[in-house]
Amino acid sequence: MLYVIKRASILALAACAAFAQPGQLAPAQPSLTMQDSNLKPALPGALQGVGIDQKLNAQLPLDLTFFDESGREVPLSSFFQSGKPVVLAPVYYRCPMLCTQVLNGLAGSLKAVSLNPGQDFEVVAFSFDPKDTPELAFAKKQSYVSRYGRPNTANGWHFLTGRAENIKKIMDAAGFHYKYDPSMDQYAHASGVMVVTPEGRLSKYFYGVEYSPRDLRLGLVEASQNRIGTPVDQILLFCYHYDPATGKYGAVAMNFVRFAGGSFVLIAGTFLVIVFRRDWRSDKRSLKEIG
Repeated sequence: MLYVIKRASILALAACAAFAQPGQLAPAQPSLTMQDSNLKPALPGALQGVGIDQKLNAQLPLDLTFFDESGREVPLSSFFQSGKPVVLAPVYYRCPMLCTQVLNGLAGSLKAVSLNPGQDFEVVAFSFDPKDTPELAFAKKQSYVSRYGRPNTANGWHFLTGRAENIKKIMDAAGFHYKYDPSMDQYAHASGVMVVTPEGRLSKYFYGVEYSPRDLRLGLVEASQNRIGTPVDQILLFCYHYDPATGKYGAVAMNFVRFAGGSFVLIAGTFLVIVFRRDWRSDKRSLKEIG
């Protein structure tokens, strides 16, 4: 018994340590010059106003309607009726480079996560370009379902398009800001994905084009209010805490200390119980021999 408890404690601490990664600040916007007044980076005109503002716990407008990859007009709420968390990927399908990297990174990260789209969560890729069509969305879905490579998960991948006014409302609600360049017919935009609760509230933001499978999994488990995941996920959520400044999960030192202290108390208490029981039996045996 003592060996089992010791081993479980060691494995739990080892799991926390093995997954530990130092947090990094969320990627800053590109800069070319410095503002003289406060020495903050000055963005070129094309990037002014472009970026991601975290709106944690903000409610998405689920009553808005969009078009799915088959061209049907559907309310956003239809992707939240199953009680599962949602990964929201703001992209546009005509994007020549960055959006493809976002979707590649998301698919690659999800391949390393044992949770399945359609069963445990939903993936909603959302185009912020009103010129994108359901035909383009359908082609993207086919490509990424094939790339993901897990059978029977296509119903968990959704690629939406929409009208300009509805696109603006949902992007504003998510804090995702972009700018259209008519000379190139392209959008300047940041890169990242969001995890949304089953009720449609923004829970986590992950930046860049590569996403830690551990962070993405923990974000989904936490957003689901522990309705998905395993006991190991609960241990990791105790050891790690989401840092909005970095968009990552980082180790929480005090929780390490508490866990180690609790493990020590448990092990010591079990050891004392074993010793006392053995002494009690020995004393009882001695009394029988005397009697």
